Amino acid sequence: MAKLKITIYKIGASEPETTVSIPVGVLKLASKLIPKRAESALLEKGVDLDEIVRLSQNPELHGTIVTVEEHKSDEKIVISLE
Repeated sequence: MAKLKITIYKIGASEPETTVSIPVGVLKLASKLIPKRAESALLEKGVDLDEIVRLSQNPELHGTIVTVEEHKSDEKIVISLE
């Protein structure tokens, strides 16, 4: 089953600090459970959760959707469909 994967790295590190995987089948429901504050934080970083849910419905789409580098916090966030 396809999954949405969110991986957080310290910039320059090859190993992730945190990885979250969400099966695409429950992604639409899971997106409704995310607190509005967290959704707003994602939007501030240019990540539209509703668009990611829409993209996840395409079974042919795989790979990185968005990469966000937070230079102030020295983090890189990679969102992908696998």
